[in-house]
Amino acid sequence: MRDKILIVDDVEINRELLAEILGDEYKVIMAENGVQALEILEQSNSEIAAMLLDLIMPQMDGFTVLENINKKTWSKHIACMIISGENTAETEERCFELGVADFVHKPFDSSLVRKRVNNVVSLYQYQAELEQKVEKQTEALRKQYKLLQMQAEQLRLSKANVIDILGTVVEYRNLESGEHIMRVKGYTKILADKLMKNCPEYGLTPEMIEVIVSASALHDIGKIAIPDSILLKPGKLTPDENEYMKSHTTRGCEILDNIKNAWDREYGRVSYEICRYHHERYDGKGYPDGLKGEEIPISAQLVSLADVYDALVNERVYKSAFSKEKAFQMIVTGECGVFSPKLLDCFWNVRKDFEALADATREE
Repeated sequence: MRDKILIVDDVEINRELLAEILGDEYKVIMAENGVQALEILEQSNSEIAAMLLDLIMPQMDGFTVLENINKKTWSKHIACMIISGENTAETEERCFELGVADFVHKPFDSSLVRKRVNNVVSLYQYQAELEQKVEKQTEALRKQYKLLQMQAEQLRLSKANVIDILGTVVEYRNLESGEHIMRVKGYTKILADKLMKNCPEYGLTPEMIEVIVSASALHDIGKIAIPDSILLKPGKLTPDENEYMKSHTTRGCEILDNIKNAWDREYGRVSYEICRYHHERYDGKGYPDGLKGEEIPISAQLVSLADVYDALVNERVYKSAFSKEKAFQMIVTGECGVFSPKLLDCFWNVRKDFEALADATREE
């Protein structure tokens, strides 16, 4: 508790007079020079509310005392008042530059000194109380912010889990494990990171890539609506069956529209783009809408290449697995449909990363 006043003056009668003026309201400590004052402050600065300081003293003057107090940052909590016979404007200006709260000229009026001390002490105490309140409120806000971050992360994970589960349901219907989803997510992440670095014009960010990678799990959600006789047919599909299979893109969008309130708008938008457009091709020969070039959202372009690569290097009910070398050549030569030249450049650069992921998942 700050209930003490430090009086620093080399003249004893001045110290005694000030002690008598303030002694009925405060506990008074006295020092006869600056050196002694700093020693007292070193020991008891947390108890002192104000210091009444003379300027002209032996051993250490008042200016030096103020400079030392500022170095120790004690002046933030101790009201420093000058009581001095020095009355030039330059002296007062220097004192205020050193953080003095008030300046009283000698000879002084007793009642005026008491009022000024009380005013200054009250002001500093009020300021300290405000700082404590602000500190408490800041800490409370910090805790609330941390809690909101944790809740947001939990929601993000829950949302990602729901998406993965929906995608895995499709894979089980397709007589495949959910590993296809994890591989597509991995390839998409590798390719998107490279595209973000090489092609800033797409405006990709780590946050956007996270959404795209997560939403890629829903690229084939529409296959839930495809009959087993078509979905699991080991041979070549008839033209009618092939058209029905292609409808998994639009059927998937219908499913997403029915559950769009399960996640935020950004997730919904990207999921829709990937689901509907991941079979579009850069030359306009894809489906369902025949989009061409950059009409195809970049999210769908990324997942499309990742999905094609994974389909090529893994066995399906209708085909055997191709080698990684053959799969790479089929994609870059356009044998599996035309992709963006920028995307293919990135694919060239991350070829080894794709192959490493394919090997790692196969071993697992």
